[in-house]
Amino acid sequence: MPETGRSKQGPVPQAVSPVVPSALPQPPPAGPVAAARRAGLLVTLVLGGLTAMPPLSMDMYLPALPAVTDSLSAPAATVQLTLTACLAGMALGQLVVGPMSDRWGRRRPLLAGMVVYVVATALCAVAPNVELLIAFRLLQGLAGAAGIVIARAMVRDLYDGVEMARFFSTLMLISGAAPVVAPLIGGQVLRVTDWRGIFVVLTVVGILLTLVVVKWLGETLPPGKRHSGGVREALHTMRTLLADRVFTGYMLAGGLAFAALFAYISASPFVVQEIYGASPQTFSLLFGVNSIGLIVVGQINGKVLVGRVSLDKALGFGLAVITLAATALLLMTSGVFGDVGLFPVAAGLFVLMSAMGLAMPNTNAMALLRTPHAAGSASALLGTSSFLIGAVASPLVGIAGERTAVPMAVVQLVCALAAMACFAGLCRPWQQRQRII
Repeated sequence: MPETGRSKQGPVPQAVSPVVPSALPQPPPAGPVAAARRAGLLVTLVLGGLTAMPPLSMDMYLPALPAVTDSLSAPAATVQLTLTACLAGMALGQLVVGPMSDRWGRRRPLLAGMVVYVVATALCAVAPNVELLIAFRLLQGLAGAAGIVIARAMVRDLYDGVEMARFFSTLMLISGAAPVVAPLIGGQVLRVTDWRGIFVVLTVVGILLTLVVVKWLGETLPPGKRHSGGVREALHTMRTLLADRVFTGYMLAGGLAFAALFAYISASPFVVQEIYGASPQTFSLLFGVNSIGLIVVGQINGKVLVGRVSLDKALGFGLAVITLAATALLLMTSGVFGDVGLFPVAAGLFVLMSAMGLAMPNTNAMALLRTPHAAGSASALLGTSSFLIGAVASPLVGIAGERTAVPMAVVQLVCALAAMACFAGLCRPWQQRQRII
């Protein structure tokens, strides 16, 4: 890949000094890669759609949970496993699809995953009992993971340096809106049909996106850059990635920041509505405003900061703001300032969410900058770690019961401090980088 993105940065921390021949500047890309880069907006929309499908699959279904409980005569706790199964599938599926895409190219595993996703989603729509629904949701998550991991790997194939960071910020405009829009769409679908209709809609969307990929999204990994090994080589590649201290630092920092975000998503309906007495409409408004803050800051990162400020500085600032916001939330929710009411807490959550627009795209960009020849495996590790850390952090927000928001703030602060520690202790952004995998 060309090194133009790095040369624009000047003397910044991420301007590495490669020590392997394959990392030396190469001629501009030709053939399908060049064509994909010229496609610009179309590629952005397709990759954004692939990234948005998993959150759509998760969040469109949320308003239907009570209806599923009644329809299938299943306990609420068992129905909740349909969400857990989908999330677990998304996490584990990335570990499989990522290395596959490094070996066989991006297009074939992506299309295979999308076909299986469409079939699994259609099966969810006709599931006769909750046990089969859980199994089909697991398969849906496993297949849907292809969109997440391969979209991220394709960005690494097509772009480098500041261009890659800008593209990740642009993707946030699309993928960041998905969790906001999805419950609204699900609610509207339920006005005209039952919960099975949600899976019918997702099936149709999956078919349309598959057709778009077939027609307009070409291969981005040339045969000469693919890995020829099997499972053993894939595991060796992942071990090599995890042995890279800097890559692991960015991976953990991004995963822990995502966990702080996941803690907010899990706890905010309870905190805003049950503790502070807001209406569902007020909660939806606040959730939307916070998501807009994340998207706007992500766009500022991509359009204004990238190329002018080093990615490490922007990332460090974002993590610092998240830590300060989490600290303020803990002080407010624990009663240090008395009964502060909803508005100050909502303001703290807005600042924390908005700062994710600096942390999330830059951790991905900096980690993938170090992995030009194993982007699929690297993308798999980044995605899986985020989902798994988020899944561990999510249940902790309700550990003290339903009358306090302190656990949410504690989880967010611990995750933010741990992310800062990983960034400073493992990435060491003040040092010159010497290794590219």
